[in-house]
Amino acid sequence: MAIDSKQTKRVLILGSGFGGLYTALHLEKKLARRPDIQITLVNRENFFLFTPMLHEVAASDLDFTHIVNPVRKLLRRVQFFHGEIRSIDLEKQCAIVAHSDDDHAHELSYDYLVLALGSITNFYNLPGLAENALTMKSLSDAIRLRNHLIKNLEEADFECCGTQRERLLTVVVAGAGFAGVESIAAINDFIREAIAFYPRLSEAELRLVLIEATGAILPELGPKLGVYARKKLADRGVEFLINTAVRSVSNNEVALSDGTVIETNTLLWTAGASPNPLLEMLDCEKERGRLITNEFLEVNGYPGVWALGDCAAVPDPATGKPCPPTAQHALRQGKIAAHNILAAIRGGSRKRFKFKTIGALATIGRRTGVARIMGINFSGFIAWWMWRTIYLSKLPRFEKKVRVALDWTLDLLFSKDLVQFMDVTLPRISRAERLTAIEVDIVTAEDAEAA
Repeated sequence: MAIDSKQTKRVLILGSGFGGLYTALHLEKKLARRPDIQITLVNRENFFLFTPMLHEVAASDLDFTHIVNPVRKLLRRVQFFHGEIRSIDLEKQCAIVAHSDDDHAHELSYDYLVLALGSITNFYNLPGLAENALTMKSLSDAIRLRNHLIKNLEEADFECCGTQRERLLTVVVAGAGFAGVESIAAINDFIREAIAFYPRLSEAELRLVLIEATGAILPELGPKLGVYARKKLADRGVEFLINTAVRSVSNNEVALSDGTVIETNTLLWTAGASPNPLLEMLDCEKERGRLITNEFLEVNGYPGVWALGDCAAVPDPATGKPCPPTAQHALRQGKIAAHNILAAIRGGSRKRFKFKTIGALATIGRRTGVARIMGINFSGFIAWWMWRTIYLSKLPRFEKKVRVALDWTLDLLFSKDLVQFMDVTLPRISRAERLTAIEVDIVTAEDAEAA
């Protein structure tokens, strides 16, 4: 990716989550038509994932292709590099990236850099957790969870698995934040509806457990809504183990801090996140691994470098603490970062990042939800309707909005799909051809022995 003119200003955006994508979207509107500006976005997937709807994919409420948007359809005039980020050199102002399927590396130089690298799951070095737990961070995570749940139902339905049914029909979710509560609510609805199609199984055999190391459910929404959500889920058969932590995990059981051992091969871990490991190679000020920025989202000590989203500790002027790593903060940080990059290129005043959380919402299954908007609590159907309305409006592109709306409408009329998506490759040669090949091998071997 050579640059012909030294006058060309190169903007490099690393990461295409909410922060990186919205930075690129706003820059495209302002700068991408200029021939002296080159904007490049790098991401390991060629799509933008709308993470608030991940649990609905896992529970078969939505088609998994409907919550992703191809980056190339969102950004027509921004260059896109589909590949892995291998290293970042802030001194030399370049990043090393490589295509996902090979080791051929590219050096991308920049004049202005946006770090929007997101976060990864934190397993806290608990024995067996990383090897045996399922997670809910990516599209493949949601598909894997759905496949795993269906596989367990299929296996448990056979008489030969009678002694294993408890393990197969027990689902444990660790973490009672938004991801954990929404996931167990969706899984609970999915499994209880699906089990009607398995004649040897009954709802009485199902066990769903939500584990939380603290004493609060959905702490971001306050105690009243947390109590409401817990009661509703408990009425639907979900167990709660509060002030209890996971100690170790194996393929067949989960050991807890109170000495309890739960037999299961399904643990969904939603209880921790860490900044992207790429940040460790950067000699910058950090707070718990996140890059410390000023109020303009600039990384301290490195002019022309901005950080935002989960990988940045952006100061909140109202509290003095870092802003929470939420999507509504990240997309607004993207807008501010784009403005400040524009100011750096054209000249002009920078904008400070100032944003107060508008509200928070969560679905808890069966067309009920909890929400806190502008300090006012909502619960039940109205909160569920608000969740769907607000997130549908935030989903990029009209096409995807229509597809999701259709999925939700059809969900009212039909039962959830039980198709297990498996990567099964059909034989590429016929049985006769295989037998012929075997015979040739035998003859060749006999000739070799004779020789």
